[in-house]
Amino acid sequence: MTKVISTTESIWGRLAEKSLAGELLTREEAHSILECPDEDLLDLLSAAFRVRRSHFGLQVQLYYLTNAKSGLCPEDCGYCSQSAVSGAEIPKYRFRNADELLAGARTASAAQARTYCIVASGRGPSDREVEHVAGAVRQIKDELGMHICACLGLLTPEQARILADAGVDRINHNLNTSHRYYDEICTTHTYEDRMETLRVSSDAGMELCSGLIVGMGETADDVVDVVFDLHGLNVASIPVNFLNSIDGTPLETMQVLNPRYCLKVLCLLRLTHPGTEIRIAGGREVNLRSLQSMGLYAANSMFVSDYLTTPGQPAEADHAMIADLGFEVVVGGCESHQPSPTSG
Repeated sequence: MTKVISTTESIWGRLAEKSLAGELLTREEAHSILECPDEDLLDLLSAAFRVRRSHFGLQVQLYYLTNAKSGLCPEDCGYCSQSAVSGAEIPKYRFRNADELLAGARTASAAQARTYCIVASGRGPSDREVEHVAGAVRQIKDELGMHICACLGLLTPEQARILADAGVDRINHNLNTSHRYYDEICTTHTYEDRMETLRVSSDAGMELCSGLIVGMGETADDVVDVVFDLHGLNVASIPVNFLNSIDGTPLETMQVLNPRYCLKVLCLLRLTHPGTEIRIAGGREVNLRSLQSMGLYAANSMFVSDYLTTPGQPAEADHAMIADLGFEVVVGGCESHQPSPTSG
């Protein structure tokens, strides 16, 4: 008996086959994913899952964030509660000491997080702050052997080298949006500044973690632009943030996302970056809502517990969600997944 394949199944199936073959999707195909009719969403997710399963099986990698330095930032990023233009009521403090950073790493390990992310607000760190982070990283590596990602803002080549020598595995520095739209969300530094930090971090031997924020008023063209820019950087990990519009920030009234569109964005990232770690990042709970678990059919990574200045769902709920899917958490070791030459 001949199986009948619907038109929509064949469209997304062909994109999955192309992705699995290591062929980069066209811009037109990328747009078609974002424009997928809602009634075809399950077919699209199925196609993305084929690619995700081929590269990562049923594994989920967990990340844990610590806000090592909060607020006190001179930049004017419109989405950020820690920026100079934000009136959000958040904790403000200088760098946490080494003992506090080590305690955060222990909490991350207990939550089965594979990667501990040390994040600091500001345009970029001072040399003294870089040395401070480097010292804390050495302690964490000695005791826990955890995979470390640092997000410290704009870096100089020498600062990147110090962090790499200390054992920082990966630098996070998000592109956030397209080159065209960047001035609409930040004017105190440029898209080129961010690209330069990624370059010096890569030159120092560290992996790159860079992603985007969806829902800031950008167009589909902007989303596609940044997705293809990330493809050219050969990043190891792509965090996909969905704007959590925080009271007191310039984007506090921006609420344009729905869970179905968020899932389409995750499918777009998976099909254009088949072997790259795709992480569901900030805004997951408030934008995906009851469809959170479905995001893991495209993504293979997520943050566990809280974010920088906003709460996430309890770690126990994250673990239960993963178990309910029949997926498993990656635990132990600090080896990293490097993207293949065709994966982005």
